[in-house]
Amino acid sequence: MNFTLLVVVLLTAIAFVGIVIALSNAISPRSYNDQKFEAYECGIPTRGKSWMQFRVGYYLFAILFLMFDVETVFLFPWAVVVRDLGPQGLISIIFFLVVLVLGLAYAWKKGALEWK
Repeated sequence: MNFTLLVVVLLTAIAFVGIVIALSNAISPRSYNDQKFEAYECGIPTRGKSWMQFRVGYYLFAILFLMFDVETVFLFPWAVVVRDLGPQGLISIIFFLVVLVLGLAYAWKKGALEWK
């Protein structure tokens, strides 16, 4: 009974996704303009090649910033209910912060935070 229900739900989901994709392809507006496929930067047409190489350090720095920014956002809900959680909540957030600090120390040691 449960397996049959699971199969029916999965097949229904797959069919629904397929129908929605086919419907969106059928009724969506199309525009075949050459300018649509050009690289866009600040509204100024590009000159020369659009593909440039960037140092991977910029991407690592941005990813680290986003990671620690998101992790910091997770601290706000905890701070709201800190008194209701008790010692178990305190231990869990200390563990969370230790892992966060270890990740920062690892990135610092590997030189991911240095601009060269």
